[in-house]
Amino acid sequence: MLAYWQALPYDRRSLGTKPNGARMIKFMILFQQPKDLDSFENVYQDFLALAERMPNIVRRQVAHVTGSPQGTPSFYRILEIYFESPQQQQQALMSKIGQEAGQELGRLPRGMVQLLFADVYEEAGGSASWPDTSGDSEETDSDD
Repeated sequence: MLAYWQALPYDRRSLGTKPNGARMIKFMILFQQPKDLDSFENVYQDFLALAERMPNIVRRQVAHVTGSPQGTPSFYRILEIYFESPQQQQQALMSKIGQEAGQELGRLPRGMVQLLFADVYEEAGGSASWPDTSGDSEETDSDD
């Protein structure tokens, strides 16, 4: 059987790190607005049932796109699957179940899906502390 996911190019020039120094990456699957919603949902649910069973998944996140400040969004849904390393991602996608999941995506119309790999730089939300580069001393609030 020919592998659905061929060689998985991964740009190692920029590597995100977790606090312990290990990198975490994610595989993002961006789905365009479907012309036939029922057909899309059937394929998507079959795909998701397979994708969730791939090995090495640390976390998965699904986002339903509700709008865009640039007008009508071209994307309908985004699935993000997180892995500890590019090697674990490769193992997952090249596994038997990963190949089946990829073949399921092939049932969608051409151009309906965009696939991306990304480094994860932050895992938790919250405020980021940035160094003060203005040269000013720290300001305080007061009622003068």
